[in-house]
Amino acid sequence: MSFGIDWAPGATTVGCVCKDGVALASEKRVHFAGRVLSKTGKKVFKVTDWIGIACAGLISDFQILTSTIRAYTLLFSFERGRKISVKSTAKFMSGVLYSRRWFPYFTDTLVGGIDDKGGQLFALDLIGSLIDDVYAAIGTGAQVAIGVLEEEYKENMSLEEGKQLLIKAIKSASERDPLSGNGIDVLLISQKGAEFSEINL
Repeated sequence: MSFGIDWAPGATTVGCVCKDGVALASEKRVHFAGRVLSKTGKKVFKVTDWIGIACAGLISDFQILTSTIRAYTLLFSFERGRKISVKSTAKFMSGVLYSRRWFPYFTDTLVGGIDDKGGQLFALDLIGSLIDDVYAAIGTGAQVAIGVLEEEYKENMSLEEGKQLLIKAIKSASERDPLSGNGIDVLLISQKGAEFSEINL
């Protein structure tokens, strides 16, 4: 999924399921209307210790969307006395996006995490279409990145192998997509928790 319209912000955002968790990553360039507005944009977010979100689109929209999802997960745990599942989080986000379909949040989103069913990854478009997969790419650089993922993704990859694959996919996209670049944020989610790292391009 990608926006494909001239004024849309650029991004290359990717994710994959590994044998010991889920990896999410995105580059850091913030582009709008032909200008680079920032080289330190944050597009990957920790929601809980076991769920993360990675976005491509308008910064303001996915900041609001992430805050909404984070509040919902906390409320769920408080009311139910247990952790929310990755799929339930993705379905809730799908409902939020669909409810705004006439005035949508301009963001494609990846929701990934690990629960009692193992690692899971879901891709959502701006009106809430929900697709689960073992790897995904969104944003203006998605067409290049998905080619790398399709060629090199393997079942039962370790988180470290998944991380290196996502970095390679984003680097390849950044070389061909002028709207992507300026470093990579990576979020690795395992049973031990969620860990951020930053890579320079």
